[in-house]
Amino acid sequence: MISYARFITHGESMTSVNESMDLIARGADEILVEKELRKKLESGKPLNIKAGFDPTAPDLHLGHTVLINKLRQFQLLGHQVIFLIGDFTGMIGDPSGKSTTRPALTREQVQENSESYQKQVFKILDPDKTIVAFNSTWMDKMSAADVVRLASNYTVARMLERDDFSKRYKNNQSIAIHEFLYPLVQGYDSVALDADVELGGTDQKFNLLVGRQLQQAHGKAPQVVLTMPILEGLDGVQKMSKSLNNYIGIDEPANEMFGKIMSVSDELMWRYFELLSFRPLAEINAFKQEIEQGANPRDIKFKLAEEIITRFHDAKAAEAAQADFINRFSKNAIPDDMPEVEIKVEAEGLPLANVIKEAGLVSSTSDAHRMVKQGAVKIDGERVEDSKQKLKAGFSAVMQVGKRKFARISLIS
Repeated sequence: MISYARFITHGESMTSVNESMDLIARGADEILVEKELRKKLESGKPLNIKAGFDPTAPDLHLGHTVLINKLRQFQLLGHQVIFLIGDFTGMIGDPSGKSTTRPALTREQVQENSESYQKQVFKILDPDKTIVAFNSTWMDKMSAADVVRLASNYTVARMLERDDFSKRYKNNQSIAIHEFLYPLVQGYDSVALDADVELGGTDQKFNLLVGRQLQQAHGKAPQVVLTMPILEGLDGVQKMSKSLNNYIGIDEPANEMFGKIMSVSDELMWRYFELLSFRPLAEINAFKQEIEQGANPRDIKFKLAEEIITRFHDAKAAEAAQADFINRFSKNAIPDDMPEVEIKVEAEGLPLANVIKEAGLVSSTSDAHRMVKQGAVKIDGERVEDSKQKLKAGFSAVMQVGKRKFARISLIS
């Protein structure tokens, strides 16, 4: 088992710039610009590492932690993390790569969600090495004239280079003027905080680069931009999302988290190891070699599940969850090898009986209804009773019909 303390010790021992660069680059999508980051690290000064979070939802899942894990690594290297809660920008709304505007939040919603965020992020970040900031601190003080001057730093043509704006403009979809303010405000946050490095998902690249330009316009050194990939959900296809029901919440019960992690495909497991695990890459590569030499992928997946459950609960909970998983699935005699089936579904989803039939576990939907009624259908070891329940894209689980028919089913859009 790997402990959080072990990772901290490992991280704090990394003192050379090369070692620091290796840790920072692990799992990153892009670093713009690497030579600038190296120069900042060579200065030996603690850097201001900024990441902004709009409190649009109160609960975090493992997809969110990809970025937070990277912030923790910067802390381990001796740098100052600024966890910026975009309470002001949260009330503006941002498309964030979508074809429509994200709904703006009320101040009360923002406050409630930001409090929930803070409780959850400190399961990963060191509170003693984290500054929690709110961009309303400086934005509420800006006058209308200040906002106009801020807007003068960017052109409409440059704004339309942003992918989602460009697509909407070409498709004659509306773009409200306030949406142009969002990347400007996010960029100005970097000016106000003197950010040396800003982190964000790949869908935030444009906004992060705006920060570089605004810093230069204000006579400051431009921040380095580090983008992290978007983590796929349990289906292995679409981004992890609560709305797609393919997520693992960090506040979920240990047994539920463990079962969901074990439902991840053997191929996707390595992606989760890369982006979620704190183990050294050499150790993860050794796991791959073990499987090549005949080890059961399930046993390696146990290590991933154990590490993550320990992080968000504790070692005792992880051990109990694994024992419960083994007990439930050994009783059901679930085989290690089974068909993996992908079924394409519409937005409204597909009834369970149809899913069972499409997966080839029964010959007809009427048979599926009958098997469910008889209590012969289980999903991840749990008996189901409603054959008409709708399953939507993002669903991924082991389905069992009778004693001998199994399939790992993923629904995709």
